[in-house]
Amino acid sequence: MRRFLRHPSDMPIELVQRKHAFLPRQRLNNISLGGVACNSSKGFRKGTAVELRIPLFGDDARYPGVVAWCRKQADQYLIGIAFIDEDTLFRARMVEQVCQIEHYRHQRELELGTPLEVEAVAREWIALHAAEFPSARIH
Repeated sequence: MRRFLRHPSDMPIELVQRKHAFLPRQRLNNISLGGVACNSSKGFRKGTAVELRIPLFGDDARYPGVVAWCRKQADQYLIGIAFIDEDTLFRARMVEQVCQIEHYRHQRELELGTPLEVEAVAREWIALHAAEFPSARIH
C-alpha cells in the first residue's frame, strides 16, 4: 500500500496544475511510489498532473506529481499527490522531513517559550520520529 506523508498544515504549499495531459486512470493505478497529502482550497480530479511547490524553500522546491486522490472536507480538500519517479519521491520526502522538523521546532518553542537551535531540535525529532517516517527510497 502506498504511503502519503501528511504535510504540516502550518507550512504553506502551492498546488499548480501542469500543462501536461491528464494521466489515464490505468497508468495512475500502476504508480507504486508514495507521495504527500496536503490541504488545498481547490479540488483536483484524480490523474491531474500537478506541481507541488513549497515557497519557504525557494524556487528549487518544486515537485511534479499526479493527483492520486482528492477528498472534500468541511472548508477545503485533502489531496494525495503521487510522485511518479524515484528521484522526485526522494527529494520530496527529504523536504517533507525538514518541514516536519520545522513544525516540531515551532511546537516546542511555543511549549517552552524560548527559541531553540535547529540542530538540537532536528536530533530530538529524529530520535523520536525517524522510525515512523517512511523510507525515502523504494527498492
